[in-house]
Parts: sequence; C-alpha cells; structure tokens
Amino acid sequence: MMQKILSLTILMAYWLTIQPAQAQLPKANVPESNRYFTVQAVSGDGIYALMRRYGLDGNSCNFTKFYTLNNLKKNAHLIVGRTYELPILLYEFNGRTIRSTIGIDDWNLAVRIQDYNERMLAEKQREQSFKDNRVLWVPYHELYCPDPDLKIPEPVTERQPEEASDKAGGGNRRFPIFGPKYAYTPLESTRLKGKVFYIVSGHGGPDPGAIGRRGEYSLCEDEYAYDVALRLCRNLVAHGATAYMIIRDDNDGIRSDKFLDCDYDEVVWGGQKIMRQQKPRLFQRSNAINELYEKNKAAGVAEQTTIIVHVDSRNKGERKDVFFYYHPTSSESKTVALDLQRALRKKYRKYRANGQYHGTVTPRDLHMLRETLTPSVYIELANIRNKFDQQRVILESNRQALADWLLEGILD
Repeated sequence: MMQKILSLTILMAYWLTIQPAQAQLPKANVPESNRYFTVQAVSGDGIYALMRRYGLDGNSCNFTKFYTLNNLKKNAHLIVGRTYELPILLYEFNGRTIRSTIGIDDWNLAVRIQDYNERMLAEKQREQSFKDNRVLWVPYHELYCPDPDLKIPEPVTERQPEEASDKAGGGNRRFPIFGPKYAYTPLESTRLKGKVFYIVSGHGGPDPGAIGRRGEYSLCEDEYAYDVALRLCRNLVAHGATAYMIIRDDNDGIRSDKFLDCDYDEVVWGGQKIMRQQKPRLFQRSNAINELYEKNKAAGVAEQTTIIVHVDSRNKGERKDVFFYYHPTSSESKTVALDLQRALRKKYRKYRANGQYHGTVTPRDLHMLRETLTPSVYIELANIRNKFDQQRVILESNRQALADWLLEGILD
C-alpha cells in the first residue's frame, strides 16, 4: 500500500512539472460582470483610436484582449453608441495601498498603475480619482505583458507624405505622389504653416463612381476627382500646410490629358486595399483620417480640416455649378464651405460671361462629414453626364483652376 501511495505521489509530481503554467487572474474585489471598464463608441472611433485614447496602444496583447472581450474579429469596425469592454481591470480600492488592493508585491508596478490612473484623470478619461470613488483602473498589459511591442505609427507610409518641410532652407520639396512632372513643389509661402488638411478623392479601387460618356471615351468620376484633389493638395503644400492624400495612386500623379484612363489600383492611406462594400470602404477613410487627426492633435496641431472631392452625377440635361455639403451639427464645417463658395462666386463673376454662379452650400448627414473628427467639407465639382459640365473636368486648365480657386477660399 505504501509503495502504491509513493508511486502515485511521484506520478503526480511528474505530471505537475510537465503541465504549462496557467495564467492566474488577479483577485478582484468587484463582481465579475463589472470586471472590465466599459466605454461607449462615439462618432469617429476606430479600435486603434479608442485604445490610444486610454493609453493601451503600445502592447499587442491589449488588442488581442479587446477582440476577445467583445467577440470581435481583427480590424472590425466599432458601432457608434454600442458599449465595449476595454482591457482595463477594475478593482475596489481598499483605501490603503495599490499593492494590497491587487495582491501584488511589486512596488514599481504599483507606481506605474498609480501613474496611469492619474494620467487618465488629467486627460479627463475618468471623472474622479481612484482614491475618491474607490475604483482602481489596472491596464491589462501591466499584469500580463508589460513590455511594449507596438510603436505608435507616425503619419508616414512607404510613400512620402505630402508634408511641407522648412528644414535646411526648404528641405526636400519633392513629393512623388504628384508624379514626375510635379513632384518638386516649391514653397511659395508659409501662410498655411501649422495647419493640417486631409484630402479625400471620391470612390476609387473597385468603385469608379459615376461614369459619363464623351464620344467614345468613358469618364470615370474617381479619376477626375483624384486629379483635382492632387492639384489642391499640391497647392496646400506649396503654402506650408501639411496635407495628406488619403486616397492614393502611385501610377497616376497629376495628369494633363483630357481623357483619363480608368483603373482600379487606388489604395487608402497606409497602403490599404480599398474594400468593395461601401460601408467598410467609407470607414477605411474616416478611420485613417481620425487616427492621423489624433496623432497631430497630440503634437499640438490646432487646425485640421478634411476636404472630400467628388464629381456629381445627374440627368444629362442638368447643369450644376460647384456645390458644397457640410454636416448640420458642425458650424466650423459650414464656415469652411461658405469660404470656399465665396471664392468660387468671386471667380465666376470674373471669368464667366454672365457672371452668375448658382453653387449651393447645404447641410447633409453624409458618412464622411459625420464620422470624421475634423471640420469636413464635401465638394461636388460638376455633373459628369452633362456635356457642358464635362468641360469643367476634362480640360486640364479647368481642373487646375478649380484647385487654385479652392485654395483661395482656404487662404482668404
């Protein structure tokens, strides 16, 4: 009998040595249902932006935990108004020490947790100190994966961003996205220095947008919107702004042709392949803008604006002047739209034979106006199906004039 007990003891000891150690959840003094901090997604929130707001973006395990807690697939979109659990464990503070509250001995860890809670309070992510409301926040990574393994991305990609640089008497003023002929962009002034613009041309990738006909040629909306957007972006950079082309095509650059070839190789900032479904495609764009916006805001940028460029599609017989949309809840967006309209009205008075301009400024609840964190303006350049309006976009001089006139609306 003694021999059997001894054998069993040896067997159990051996079994324990070969089993992988199981991660033990720290003891919490709050109910399991309240174990993790919850937050409601607001307009413009992406997962990365949300995690960064709560200081959780430096550790990949936080993202993995977020997906698990909320039963989400990687890179899923957040739904405005829905509540999500963040990888922040909640403890009922015992009023003595952080170490005794959590059940740890690591003094340095306790200091980091205290610093985190104080930072969240200073940044207004939490309303009260943990010492006042007795709820201690403990980031998941501090307990399970404390070594940062993610770097917060700078607003650059493999392609050079359309950022102006004053270094070394003007710095490197070559921006390949504008194409070989226009890559070099002299610094004409610094009137827009310190301001950031996100330029978004409509459609792209698998979606060419509206298609007009001109003789034997197809006029794809995305190609003409992209060319005007590139010209506007270059104008902004030339006056000292930081400007990002959110939709990008390395092959196209600024083009002089009347009839621009339709292609499907555009990508979203960061080299993301443009999705086929409309809603995910729009979130790709607004999420890219919002992440850059937060990075630039953290760096102290006060003025950031998004400009979305489209070409309208209506009945062939309907002529339309350039018109603008803004979100009904944003007075800043409305102001930008009115400034742009005022500049075009002035130019039409000068260059149109009868001097008349009928372009409108109208509120609309469009995704790119609603879901971007910046003041945003949506521009429709012409009716691509109307033979007279087509002149506004197929002639290079007119595309450049549109970009120049829009610049004046921004500079004035």
